[in-house]
Amino acid sequence: MHQPVLLKETIEYLKPAANENFVDGTLGLAGHTRAILERIKPKGRVLGIERDPSLVALVKKEKLERLIVVLGSFADLEKIVQDYNFFPVSGILLDLGMSSWHIEKSGRGFSFLRNEPLLMNFSPGVPYFAVDIVNKFPQEEIERILKEYGEERFYRRIARAIINQRKKSLIKTTFDLVALLKSCLPSAYQKKSRIHFATRTFQALRIAVNGELENIKKFLPQALKVLEKEGRLAIISFHSLEDRLVKNFFKEKAKEGVLRILTKKPIMASFEEIKINRRARSAKLRVCQKL
Repeated sequence: MHQPVLLKETIEYLKPAANENFVDGTLGLAGHTRAILERIKPKGRVLGIERDPSLVALVKKEKLERLIVVLGSFADLEKIVQDYNFFPVSGILLDLGMSSWHIEKSGRGFSFLRNEPLLMNFSPGVPYFAVDIVNKFPQEEIERILKEYGEERFYRRIARAIINQRKKSLIKTTFDLVALLKSCLPSAYQKKSRIHFATRTFQALRIAVNGELENIKKFLPQALKVLEKEGRLAIISFHSLEDRLVKNFFKEKAKEGVLRILTKKPIMASFEEIKINRRARSAKLRVCQKL
């Protein structure tokens, strides 16, 4: 069962009220959206944007009232809002975490605990898959991806191992990649690391495949354009690269007098929520209000 992260806190900060319109830029399985729809009765609507056709189909089957489901990317927010003439917008939500459906049901290699094809795509139209990166990209580019997107300290060692391995046989599955990482990373790093030794490499490949950081950069200025005055923007991030982009954008625009930051520090999940949903442990919520 998919559990929306920081649901209570997100609703508290977004303050959805009767008859208001909201945009959920990462609809997923509509966990946050259901709570918003409940609070914006009787006429308030949610425009839900989701780039995975499989998730769009699942949500559409439910026929939730006052929800407009759009197959697309939040990076195209302004165009989508205009195409659907969806105004005024009182609030926008972006949950940058992976849906549990992607990990458990998609079969696309998002988890290093399942043996699946090394794809890692959220939508069909990506320029390349993770399997292409590890088997076709030059060593320098693999190093850059691991260093920039994974903040992996052993990026050179891993890239070198990838190049050597693919000369013998292609790296096709998640377990192929995990075995390679296990063979080339220091045993102390594998045992003592706070997170699984494959986490940073998998994160880096997923970000590269889906253009995740570029999409956030495109989205942020569009969100401020689309919001009505006093409208709120809430963003839940799950790693430092995403959070840094959001934090710096909020700070810059606050200095320009364009928005007010409502969360001096990011809101984190409670101990109780983390006990129920381990995904919540790295979630950070930042919220601003357009002036």
